[in-house]
Amino acid sequence: MKKKERAVVLSQECIATDIYSMWIETPDIAAEAIPGQFITLYTKDADKLLPRPISLCEIDKENGRLRIVYRIAGAGTKEFSAYKAGDAVEIMGPLGNGFSETGKKPMVIGGGIGIPPMLGLAKSLKESGSDVTAVLGYRSELFLQDEFASSSSVYNATEDGNSGTKGTVIDAIKENNLDADIIFACGPKPMLRAIKELAAQKKIPCYISLEERMACGIGACLACVCQTKNVDGHSNVHNARVCKDGPVFKAEEVEL
Repeated sequence: MKKKERAVVLSQECIATDIYSMWIETPDIAAEAIPGQFITLYTKDADKLLPRPISLCEIDKENGRLRIVYRIAGAGTKEFSAYKAGDAVEIMGPLGNGFSETGKKPMVIGGGIGIPPMLGLAKSLKESGSDVTAVLGYRSELFLQDEFASSSSVYNATEDGNSGTKGTVIDAIKENNLDADIIFACGPKPMLRAIKELAAQKKIPCYISLEERMACGIGACLACVCQTKNVDGHSNVHNARVCKDGPVFKAEEVEL
């Protein structure tokens, strides 16, 4: 059940250009969260009423902590990047549905700022005994490499060829002849569209986490709908609310 509470920043660091990693102490939310879910953070500026949704990167239930990794994209996230240890932050969560499936040989795929939410999933799958492969797509600058390496075999794709395969995550999969019995992915829509097609060709179950602009974050405003094959019971049209019905969907159920 989602909760709104005043949490405490434990630490924060810049891990790449305009990309920040923040650990937050929030025992109640951490106890309920699963990989693939997200929280919303409220700014201290009264003029900015809407919270900012940020995916969960890691979940530390034992110590009551959550890790978020985000990119500065506007005034709200710029404010968050200045927070220090000990600062209070108002948050709501855990929100959305997460990744609940598993496999013996799963492949987790992340692109850009869609990489962080795949880390918690990779670690969870590793802990359950899976042989995890991670395929990560960057423009050039790498981040979270050591963390992924601790739980999976890592393959990189970079647009400029700085590391791994020059090109896309699909290029890296083909170049390294990678296979899996289930695929999980998060990233920009063109990447997800290509992964959906690849999974369909190989007849591999595929689950994707969609990134959409959100307003309320709880499914009330319909600002973050995506097209679906089936009729949504809430709106009676072919769409679903990414914040409420997602962000994780079975790839075949959504139109990209």
